[in-house]
Amino acid sequence: MPHPDARNQEPGRRARARLTAAAVALALALGIWLVHDGAGASGPPAPGPAAAPGPEPTGPPTGAPTTGAAARPGKPPPAPLPPSVPTGLRIPSIKVTASLLGLGLDAAGHLETPPLSAPGQAGWYRDGPSPGAPGNAIVAGHADTRSGPAVFYRLGLLRPGDTVEITRQDRRTAVFSIDAVRTYPRTALPDTTVYGPTERPELRLITCGGKYDKKTGYSDNVVVFAHLTATR
Repeated sequence: MPHPDARNQEPGRRARARLTAAAVALALALGIWLVHDGAGASGPPAPGPAAAPGPEPTGPPTGAPTTGAAARPGKPPPAPLPPSVPTGLRIPSIKVTASLLGLGLDAAGHLETPPLSAPGQAGWYRDGPSPGAPGNAIVAGHADTRSGPAVFYRLGLLRPGDTVEITRQDRRTAVFSIDAVRTYPRTALPDTTVYGPTERPELRLITCGGKYDKKTGYSDNVVVFAHLTATR
């Protein structure tokens, strides 16, 4: 697979094709992360009935203007932030606090993964938008390793309305409200829904889920859909 540039700010069909290619590489990489490193057959917590598998998130349509779940009634959405490298992540409802490192693509076109030696660390796809800037920012993390649960082990417990806070190098914080949590078969991830370009600032958190097999890894990907509702 070629080494695509997934910057969704680039206009036109060429940019969309590159983004889709990067999405396929990302899905493949996530699917094989834990082939040899799963902590057990039971797997991480699955999304509940309110976040059951489905083709579309339950929140506002991707790219549509919105005041957001965490915004005050009648208050306009926050202005997008300029690009800046994200440095940390906090998800209060599942008690996650983690540092973020930049992830690129390897020579085969697969997304690099956070080091297994640091299971509490997550990674941001650095060739995509910054969290808080216009576009769809991608953050991925392990569900577990041989040493036990990792940073995104409890991602499936998130619910619409929960928040994700991303701290950035410019000392700003982007606060995202969750629209939906979905599980998708690893081999049938809907690229446009998960990775498609957006006009407003959005965020996707991605990890492994479903059933674990020692030969093939986890069967599914868990995807959290969120959009920017506050900055500070």
